Amino acid sequence: MKEIHDFTILERRQLGESYFSLVLGHGGMMQHIAPGQFVELQVEGEPKVMLRRPISIHDVDEKEGTMTLLIQIVGNGTRRLAELKEGDKLNVVYPLGHGFSLDLAAGSRAVLVGGGAGTAPLLHLSKVLKAKGVDCTIILGGRTESLIPVRDAFAAYGRLCIATDDGSLGHHGLVTQHPAFGEHYDMVYTCGPTPMMKAVARSAAERGLRCEVSLENMMACGVGACLCCVTDTDQGHRCVCKDGPVFDISTLKKWYQC
Repeated sequence: MKEIHDFTILERRQLGESYFSLVLGHGGMMQHIAPGQFVELQVEGEPKVMLRRPISIHDVDEKEGTMTLLIQIVGNGTRRLAELKEGDKLNVVYPLGHGFSLDLAAGSRAVLVGGGAGTAPLLHLSKVLKAKGVDCTIILGGRTESLIPVRDAFAAYGRLCIATDDGSLGHHGLVTQHPAFGEHYDMVYTCGPTPMMKAVARSAAERGLRCEVSLENMMACGVGACLCCVTDTDQGHRCVCKDGPVFDISTLKKWYQC
């Protein structure tokens, strides 16, 4: 069930020049949040921003009743959000969308591949998978070290691997070129820039591996009303915000072949 709440910013952390994180709570019991779901944030005090901003849910602490958002500064909306301070209020619609599949048995092997802001939903996913007894390999990539904003937190939930285009950290090359990516897995999860996700999906398809991608289509309403985020599937056009953002690549019509 979706809810709208005024959350309080309990903690704010700057993560380099381009990223920051917010820990939010509203003092009550939160709705259950599945890995891969997202929120829509109201941006106040910025006349050029009329619509809410969709942001992936990075982490969840059900005991404390808090959620963490990892946000990349890319425009007027996120720049205004970056000016918020601890104690400020933030109006949030949550939880939105369809998250990652969690039907893996204990002892299964999964690889989680993220790039840039696409690393955000993978932390909550890795935490939930570890609790289920799934053996996780997490491969995070970026053009350079500074564009991989969160790394250490993932190490608690699986084998952490890094790939950078310039070789400044970890493997020198793309995430799909990391030796760990070539191993066998029962599931491949990926979120990040579309070219990266398509490369991951193509490789998974060629190797006969099950694969889910979290699409980053432009989303305005978050509830499937405006139809600006539709993608073509084997069941016709579907709204990424409502029917996704997570899709099995087998349902996306030639998506990774484009």
